[in-house]
Amino acid sequence: MRVLLVGAGGVGTAVTRIAARRDFLTHMVVADHDPVRAQSAVAALGDQSRFSAHRLDASDEAAVRRLLTEENCDVLLNATDPRFVLPLFNAALAAGTHYLDMAMSLSVPHPTAPYEQCGVKLGDEQFALAEAWKNADRLALVGMGVEPGLSDVFARYAADELFDEIEEIGVRDGSNLTVEGYDFAPSFNIWTTIEECLNPPVIYERGRGWFTTAPFSEPEVFDFPEGIGPAECVNVEHEEVLLIPRWLDARRVTFKYGLGDDFIAKLKTLRDLGLDSTAKVTLPGPDGPLQISPRDVVAACLPDPATLGDRMKGKTCAGTWIKGTKDGTPREVYLYHVVDNEWTMREYGSQAVVWQTALNPVIALELIADGTWKASGVLGPEALPPRPFLDLLGAYGSPWGLRTQR
Repeated sequence: MRVLLVGAGGVGTAVTRIAARRDFLTHMVVADHDPVRAQSAVAALGDQSRFSAHRLDASDEAAVRRLLTEENCDVLLNATDPRFVLPLFNAALAAGTHYLDMAMSLSVPHPTAPYEQCGVKLGDEQFALAEAWKNADRLALVGMGVEPGLSDVFARYAADELFDEIEEIGVRDGSNLTVEGYDFAPSFNIWTTIEECLNPPVIYERGRGWFTTAPFSEPEVFDFPEGIGPAECVNVEHEEVLLIPRWLDARRVTFKYGLGDDFIAKLKTLRDLGLDSTAKVTLPGPDGPLQISPRDVVAACLPDPATLGDRMKGKTCAGTWIKGTKDGTPREVYLYHVVDNEWTMREYGSQAVVWQTALNPVIALELIADGTWKASGVLGPEALPPRPFLDLLGAYGSPWGLRTQR
């Protein structure tokens, strides 16, 4: 398999470090708008025969298509932020390659009732091209990170093997990570964090379909495994709620993050000040007016999450909670994946959150390369067999867990 990896930030660099240890990969072209970042990711591997670096503007669809063709790539792996989903998605289709991403095309809130009704939903613009991907006999595997991604694989596994009927599928994410020396240092891309946390969260209910609610609504305390402990979780916009109901039958689907009061308060302050906006404002500059968005300023002022690993301590947990019945008996389980930052830094030199995100698309690439996952169209992870994926998690040295709630 020949892969074009677009994005050499924290997640993209972790992808290269994980993929370098697997033999399914023939070659990976590591591309980024910053050539130094791409070159650094490749140089750290010491494997110039299987990895090469290129400069690439992810917003330039024609340039992406040319690079895919010139490098004879089989698949494009998108490790950029969601702003660049559509040009990369479209370029892969035009070039006749497969496509994977970890975050889907952006939503647009309903113009008059944002906290009751959906506007443009996450992934809508990608699913609109499902027939074109099907006709091209190519796979666009969307939302194949950890959340979405592994959480969706858990949902499919539970539906296949653990339940006869499902009342609710609820993705629950929490951690006890701390960053020494910082009062506010998000462990993941702040641009994406602001987008998903301040947009209207989406909930799915059978008979009603998708609808929205206010940010940070329906707080609940969820007890996370392996020493992380209880954390208050709140509704957040996330792809799983838009993916799972397309393939699995559940009365209700939700996504909740364990953000913490302080983190929520800071996000609300950014919103109140208008610093969450992506609309560009004009600022004076030494050579004339500058056009820049407030959210990009916030991102520039905060530390790069990829550089925080040596200051971080603790664990992060991604998982899917399912409630329903099996053989007529009520059942409730939590399928989860816990990663310790000390371990990922020691083994891979990547902090836990970006490493956990990067692991899953590499596993998916391996399953596609060996023909275990073979499909076409625009699909979420829950559309494919879950057991081979979960087995490979163990082979990659990071097994999953299952806790029976009742």
